[in-house]
Amino acid sequence: MKIHEFQAKKLLAGFGVPVPTGRVVTTPEEARQAAEELGKPVVVKAQIHAGGRGKGGGIKLAANPEEAEQAASDIIGMTLVTPQTGEEGKLVSRVLVEEQTQVERELYLSILVDNTAGGVTIIGSAAGGMEIEEVAATQPDAIERVVIDPAAGFQPHAGRQIAFALGLNGDLLRPAVDLIGKLYTCFIETDASLVEINPLVVTKSGDLLAIDAKVTFDDNALFRHEDIAAMRDTAEEDPLEVEAQELGIGGYVKLDGNIGCVVNGAGLAMSTMDSIMLAGGEPANFLDIGTVNNVELVVNAFRIITRDESVKAVLINIFGGMARVDIIAQGIVDAHKELDIKIPVVVRLDGTNLEEGERILSDSGLPVIRASDLGEAAAKAVEAAG
Repeated sequence: MKIHEFQAKKLLAGFGVPVPTGRVVTTPEEARQAAEELGKPVVVKAQIHAGGRGKGGGIKLAANPEEAEQAASDIIGMTLVTPQTGEEGKLVSRVLVEEQTQVERELYLSILVDNTAGGVTIIGSAAGGMEIEEVAATQPDAIERVVIDPAAGFQPHAGRQIAFALGLNGDLLRPAVDLIGKLYTCFIETDASLVEINPLVVTKSGDLLAIDAKVTFDDNALFRHEDIAAMRDTAEEDPLEVEAQELGIGGYVKLDGNIGCVVNGAGLAMSTMDSIMLAGGEPANFLDIGTVNNVELVVNAFRIITRDESVKAVLINIFGGMARVDIIAQGIVDAHKELDIKIPVVVRLDGTNLEEGERILSDSGLPVIRASDLGEAAAKAVEAAG
């Protein structure tokens, strides 16, 4: 789950990470009031779940309350297009008004779950303010990584290694190690998957300040954090993904292709998408229906997929272990009864109660396209999708 910048900064401040003073507002008049309260030049920042806001005109400087009001008027209500939003952009409904910072240096700092390293990793770079992917591609030596031993947790020497790589020595060394330690505590205690400060700045007065912040959380741990779960902004998420979760389908992610997928098991779902691409097609979604023995969930999976207008064919790929093939088959039949399914449906079934599942599909008389293995199913789905 993602949260907005203003929420991330409030969270980090609660762990002792220094952030600028500011307030989130929803109208130009409120932006003016916020600037008056701060009593100094401010920056007005669009609040959406995407980076690169400045490039799209979503961040403006204001020297006084009048300029802050005008900046908020320009930003609120705009459809902000950034490299991370895609061409459709995102509607801006609120802005963060916060004090401007006199910046001496911009740095990058993050903590994330690094699958390659097999653990939590602290990443730092002196090239702050840039996209870290760009830095990795053009200046790989400018990135410092420290993998944290989960048994030992964060130790000061890890903070010092990152601090030295960022050039934070002398009087800044101790505050830097302290900040990194607090960031790690925040990461662990909130079950985050990413905590990123870009940029972390050294101000002209010699202080460290997080003037931007991004935090994402492990969805599977949200039951332990009701306060964090309450920060969710479904308006920033894909409507189909939100509806899928409401219907009990947690493993749905919308993609850009035209072949809808219903699969049981994340690994099999990934293999199914790979097979579709190998056959020359593009998957329209990732959908792991899980170990499902519930006909209604199968119907709901069809309900979500067929609402995606880009889907031109559906591929059902089930390998039933604990999941029963006959229940999946009944779900396919019921979905055709309840929904107006006009697109081709390719079905590959194997596993528990296969014979009963085959009988249910055969007796239904549905014009589903059958396949005996994944390669054949993927090829037929690509052909059916045109």
